[in-house]
Amino acid sequence: MSGETSAPGASPRAPRPGTQKSSSTVAKKGDRGAKEKPATVLPPVGEEEPKNPEEYQCTGVLEADFAELCARSGYVDFPKVVNRPRPHPTFVPSASLSEKPILDDQRLSGSCSLNSMESKYVFFRPTIQVELEPEDKSVKEIYIRGWKVEERTLGIFSKCLPPLSQLQAINFWKVGLTDKTLEIFIALLPLCSSTLRKVSLEGNPLPEQSYHKLMALDSPIAHLSLRNNNINDYGAELLGRALSTLQSCNRTLVSLNLGFNLIGDEGACHIAQGLRLNRSLLWLSLAHNRIQDKGALRLAEVLRPFELTHREVVERRRLLLEKGTQERSRSPSSSRHGDSKTDREKNTLSGVSSVALVEKAEKMQTPKTPKGLGKKKDKEVKKEEKSGSGQSPTQGTPKKDDSTKAGKGKVTIPEQKPAKGKGPKIGSKEKRSILPESELVAEATEMVNPLLEPVEHRDGRVFMPGNKALLHLNLLRNRITEVGLEGFLATVQYQAQFTKFKSAGKGPVGLLWLSLACPAHSTIQELLLPRDPTAKAKPREDEASASSG
Repeated sequence: MSGETSAPGASPRAPRPGTQKSSSTVAKKGDRGAKEKPATVLPPVGEEEPKNPEEYQCTGVLEADFAELCARSGYVDFPKVVNRPRPHPTFVPSASLSEKPILDDQRLSGSCSLNSMESKYVFFRPTIQVELEPEDKSVKEIYIRGWKVEERTLGIFSKCLPPLSQLQAINFWKVGLTDKTLEIFIALLPLCSSTLRKVSLEGNPLPEQSYHKLMALDSPIAHLSLRNNNINDYGAELLGRALSTLQSCNRTLVSLNLGFNLIGDEGACHIAQGLRLNRSLLWLSLAHNRIQDKGALRLAEVLRPFELTHREVVERRRLLLEKGTQERSRSPSSSRHGDSKTDREKNTLSGVSSVALVEKAEKMQTPKTPKGLGKKKDKEVKKEEKSGSGQSPTQGTPKKDDSTKAGKGKVTIPEQKPAKGKGPKIGSKEKRSILPESELVAEATEMVNPLLEPVEHRDGRVFMPGNKALLHLNLLRNRITEVGLEGFLATVQYQAQFTKFKSAGKGPVGLLWLSLACPAHSTIQELLLPRDPTAKAKPREDEASASSG
C-alpha cells in the first residue's frame, strides 16, 4: 500500500520537473525569440546605411553610379538607366526591295510572340533614358517620363550628375514634381557641369506656381520649357518679374516655351512688362493659351518704341548720374580729395547738367557719326567746351590743351561715342588712353540695365526704341482677332523701316518669325520674309542644285 501510495505521490512530483523543463524550454525559446527580433530590425545597420553613399566616389558612368548609390541607400526597386529608344525608320534607302519583305516578316512573326508582347510594356516601366555622345559615349541628355521623382531620387542625382562633364539637357515629363522637390532640383543645377543649359519640366503643375525660381539671376538655364503646367495669370506675373524689373534683369535665358497653359490677357501683359527691359530672350512661345486682343496689343507695343513710365525715367536718371560719377572718379583730372563733403555736394549739383549733356550728346552724335574725321575733331572740341562749362559752376571755359580742367568733359562725351560707333583713333594721347576705359564701362552698363540705351524725346516724354532682341514669337491657338494683328502689323512695319535705316550687321534687328492664325498674317509674313536669312539661303541652294543638275 505504501508503494502504491508512494507511486501516486511520486507521480505528481514527476511532472513538476517536467513542467519546469518545459517552462525553461519555453523561456529559452522566448529568449531566443527576443534575441532574434532585434536582429530582423537591424538598427545598427540602418544607422550606417546613410553614411555609405557619401563614402562612394562616383566614376562618371551614370548607369554604374546610380545603381551603386541606390543600393547603398537601401533603394531596392530603382529605375534602370537605359539608352533612349528611337523609332524604327519607315524607309531605308540602302535596303533593296528583296530585303523589305524579310524585315516585314520578322516584325510580324515577332509581334505574335509572347516575348515581343512583354517587350512592348518595357517602355512603360520606370527608366532613366539617356542620350550619349557618339564619340566618347558620355551622357548628353537625360529623359525621365511618367514616374514620380521623389526627394531621395533627387538626392542621388545630386551625387551622380555632377561628374557628367558633357551633360547638356534634363527633361522631366510628368514626374509629379512638387514645390519642395522643385527647390531641391534647382539647388542641384549649380552642382552640374557648365554645359547644362537646357531644362524641360513639362506636365508638372505646381500649386504655388513657383517656376520663376528657375529663372533666378544666378541660374545657368538658357533654354526652359514649361509646357502643359497649368500656368495661369499669377504664374505668368511671376515669370514676367523674373524676366526683368527695374532692379534686376535675367541675362542667361535665351528661349522660353509657355505653350499649352492657362495664360490670359493679364498674364500676357505681365510677360510684356518683363520684355521691356530684357535683352537676352530671343525665342518665346505662348501658343495654345487664352490670350486675346488686349494681351496681344501689349506684346506688340513692347516691340516698337514705347514711353517710359515715371519710375523708369527716374531710374534712368539715377543710373546716368551714377555713371557720370564713376567716369569722373576714373578721370585723371579728379583730385585725391574728392571724397570730401563739398566735392560730393558739387558733384550732385552738377549731376543734372551732366545728364542733360549726355542725352544731348546722344542725339547729336547719332546722325553725324559717319562724317569726315576733320569735322569730328571740331565737334569734339565744341562738345568738350560745353561739357567743361557745365560740369561745375565754379569752373570757367576750359581750353583745349588744359587736361586738368577739361578732364570731366572729355570723359563724359567720348564715353557715349562707343555706343554708336567704335572710338576714333585720332586726337591726343590723352583721349586714346581714356577711350578704352569708357568703352568697357559703356558695355558693362548696357549689360546691366537697358535703360541706358539712347532714347527719343517727344513733347516732354521719353521713348525707348523697344525690344529688338526678341526674334521669334509664337502666338498660335489663342483668341487673337484682327484687332490684335493690327498692332503686330504696325510693329513689323516699324522694325522693317528700322532695319533699312540701320546699317546691316550691327545689333539686333527685331522679329524674324511671328506665328499667328488670321488673314492679316499673310501680310505680316510678306514683310518678314525679306529679313529672314534662312529664307534667303533657300533660293541660293535651289539655284546651286539646278545649275549642278
